[in-house]
This record gives sequence, C-alpha cells and structure tokens, in this order.
Amino acid sequence: MERNYTTQMDAARRGIVTKELKIVAEKERMTVEELMPLVASGKVVIPANRLHTCINPEGVGSMLRTKINVNLGVSRDCKDYDVEMQKVQSAIDLGAEAIMDLSSHGNTQPFRQKLTRECSALIGTVPVYDAVIHYQRDLDTLTAKDFIDVVRLHAEDGVDFVTLHCGITRKTIDQIKKLDRKMNIVSRGGSLIFAWMCMTGEENPFYEHFDEILDICREYDVTISLGDACRPGCVADATDACQIEELVRIGELTKRAWEKDVQVIVEGPGHVPMNQIAANMQVQQTICGGAPFYCLGPLVTDIAPGYDHITAAIGGAIAAMNGCAFLCYVTPAEHLALPNVDDVKQGIIASRIAAHAADIAKGVRGAREMDDKMADARRVLDWEAQWKCAIDPETAKAIRADRTPEFDDTCSMCGKFCAVRSMNKALNGEKVDIL
Repeated sequence: MERNYTTQMDAARRGIVTKELKIVAEKERMTVEELMPLVASGKVVIPANRLHTCINPEGVGSMLRTKINVNLGVSRDCKDYDVEMQKVQSAIDLGAEAIMDLSSHGNTQPFRQKLTRECSALIGTVPVYDAVIHYQRDLDTLTAKDFIDVVRLHAEDGVDFVTLHCGITRKTIDQIKKLDRKMNIVSRGGSLIFAWMCMTGEENPFYEHFDEILDICREYDVTISLGDACRPGCVADATDACQIEELVRIGELTKRAWEKDVQVIVEGPGHVPMNQIAANMQVQQTICGGAPFYCLGPLVTDIAPGYDHITAAIGGAIAAMNGCAFLCYVTPAEHLALPNVDDVKQGIIASRIAAHAADIAKGVRGAREMDDKMADARRVLDWEAQWKCAIDPETAKAIRADRTPEFDDTCSMCGKFCAVRSMNKALNGEKVDIL
C-alpha cells in the first residue's frame, strides 16, 4: 500500500492514523485520538524509518512509559561483532526499547544494516563517528558534504534516529576557551565537531546545513536526536552557561525541524547534582517546547567508577519523574571500558528500575499494575507468582536457590520470624509457631 504521508508527525497533523501510531496507542493504553495531537505537536515521537520494516514501534514522550536506550558497538580494542549481537539480543530480551550503534572501528555498514533488517527495537546511530571510518581519512580532510552524505547513508540503511551535534557552533570555541570548565567537552561527537571547526576554521556542518539534513530526515522519516555537545561531564560543570546556551540553540533548531514535519528528541545532561535535575528538565521543556528529553543518566556523583549504573539510575529516576522521556542506560563499565554482556545486563536492569519507579510517580497508565501483583504474591508467599512479576526473575530465582531456607514458606533471612507468615497465621486464627 502506497504511503501517503512523509513522517509520523506529518501523518498526525493531517489526521492519518498510521499503523505505528495505532500500535503505540495500544501499548500506552491510550486512544488514537489522545495520542495523535501529541505526535502532531512534537511532544511524542515515534521513530520509525520507512525502510526499517521489522520495527516494533515505540512512542517517546514524557506522558508515556519511560523508554530505555542501550549503547553498543565495536571499538578498535574490542572489535567482535558477534559479541555485539549477543548484547543486542540480551538488551531486547531484558526489555530495552532502543539500540544505538556507536561503532567506531572497521566496516560499520554491514552491522548497521543487520540491525535494521533483523532487530525490532528502535535503531539509532551517531553519523559523525562513522564519517572518519567510512571515508578512511583524517578528520581535518573531511568536508561538510562528507558529513551530510554519511547522514543520508545512515538514513538509507534504515536507521530510525540519528544523534547530530547541531547546537555547537564556532561561538562555542570561544566559550570553552574562556569558561573555567573542569571537563571541557566530554561528548565524543561534540569533541569531533569542535576539533574539526578548530582545524578547518569552518562552521559546524550540521548547523550550517541543517535544512539539507531536515530534507533527508523527512524523506526517510528519521527522527533527529539533537545531541548536547556541551553536556556537563562532571557535577561541577552542571547547568553552566555553555550547557544552557547550547540548549537555547537546540530549542531554535527544534522549531525549524517541526516546520518541516521532522520529529525531534533533545539530548540532555550527563552529570548533574540531584538538586539541579528537576530544574534542568523544566528548562528544557520550556526552551524546546516540550520535545521529548533524552538523558544519559544523569549521573549524580563522579566518584563511583564500577558502579555508575547506580549513580545513573538515581539521577535517571529523578529526571524521568520530572519529565525526561528517554533514558540512555549507563553500565558499570562507564568511564572504564567497553561494556561486556554482563555489564549490559546490569545497566539495563538499573535503568529499567529507574524508569519504572518514575512512571509510578508520574501516574503513567498501568505503571503500578505489576507492583500490585507483586504485593499480592508476596502476601501469600507465592514464589512462582513473584518470579512472573520480577524485572529480572532469573537473578531472583538464583539468589533464593543459592540460600534455600529450611521451610518453603519463609526465606533464609527471617525463617519463622517472617512477618508475612506470622500475619497470615494470626489473621487465620492459627498458632504462630516460632521455635
């Protein structure tokens, strides 16, 4: 059947009910009539490249379930694509809604195409990473056209969303040099654009040629994730002038994208003290007109290498409760190494807990349903029912099996002192036997 619209936003504005919108509405327990104006206004995005035919569509917006993105991809030191595919499958099995390929070594296109051919999750990329690899040339020899052509290449490969660092400009060079930032720029893509501008003397190609990029995204229905090159890389740099000035520019670019029916996600800060998170979310919603916010964490402290999935989950829960729509997972390997399969699992579980906790706090439809079922199962000490409610049932089962209690209706911590057991017996008029 011939497609009579360009993007999901275009369809919603014209009152066309796409199959993707219908699926998302069902998942979110909303009517099509409730969801459509949110997509039309840009407050909800449905990233779905028209060439990614095996996609299981998801909506991203602060009033929907908080979604999880998983970063994967090979590097020069860890270049096994089979391992990356194991991570992809693990991520999908654990409930992640999006996979972002951040590969920075080798021939990346076959892996990217395999993802969009076989993977039902949303697929994202950062084209600027791929530019140097694709052309096999040093950064300073690349032209603005080279960068834009790689964006088109990724769109043609079926990618659903692309992170583009459009908000960093030559003005940012002076800001970074003058401001007393502890960590300068920690965005990998942002640092590449910054370096390219310094070496060539030219303006950021993603900013200067933004209209051409919008035409590409409109043609393939690719969602732009406006990357925050100046996101804080430590809590000391949070909410500084450099971060906010870039956000203002991103807000302007968001409106330009919407004028061409291109969907937009806005990327948010990486390291933010807990007391500043809510304000960061509110400022973004105001400046960017309610466009979905996508945060890496944020990490609430800098001193927990090896445990940054926890510091990110703390920040992620606060951020999502205050309007962040999309959490990029952080693993125990953050700041240390490329994550292995177990790191990926730990990162996803931590992020899912944060997202779910926030959804309960926000009152998202159906968010508390499984928690209520878990409470019912625990009240009657029904272990099998508890496994069905658990985010990670295999780990829960393994812990109980490793420390098997003497009596099945207890655990090895409380034994017959179990409060639930005692209450059940007392309310049933039974003797509460302890010894």
